[in-house]
Amino acid sequence: MMKKLLFLLIFFSAFSFAQMPNISTVWLNNSKPYEGTIGKEGEVLKLKINTSDQDRKNDQEYFISGYSLVDKVYAKFEGKIKITKYKNSGKKSTVFGEYDLSEENKGKHSGVFKGRFIYTFKWNKEKDQIENQYIELIGDWVSYDKTMTFKTRLKNR
Repeated sequence: MMKKLLFLLIFFSAFSFAQMPNISTVWLNNSKPYEGTIGKEGEVLKLKINTSDQDRKNDQEYFISGYSLVDKVYAKFEGKIKITKYKNSGKKSTVFGEYDLSEENKGKHSGVFKGRFIYTFKWNKEKDQIENQYIELIGDWVSYDKTMTFKTRLKNR
């Protein structure tokens, strides 16, 4: 009995310290921009991620950079995506987390995107690949001078 208990304890402790797989390419969205809306009027917002690197010290975080585009206003950004929870229901896996992206400060229409994301996908065992990926980012954009705050909602295409 004691050997079984010790084995289970070792097994679960090893499992809890297992490394998160590197899914940095997921955030690149096959080189396509995330598309959505910003503000009450539902103005078109595009967010393109050009680089994505897993943090070597914290494998739950990814450093990303790219650009945002709203009505011909283009701004470079950098920031991070952080995984906070993972659920696997057999047929579908879901990853939850937060993002914090800072645009370069180019005046009144520059700011920070912050919010939560949900990433769902199915694993095809026969093809050994991910299918039916869906990523949604829901949050706010706040200007650096704090005079503007807009709701944002983006999805992969």
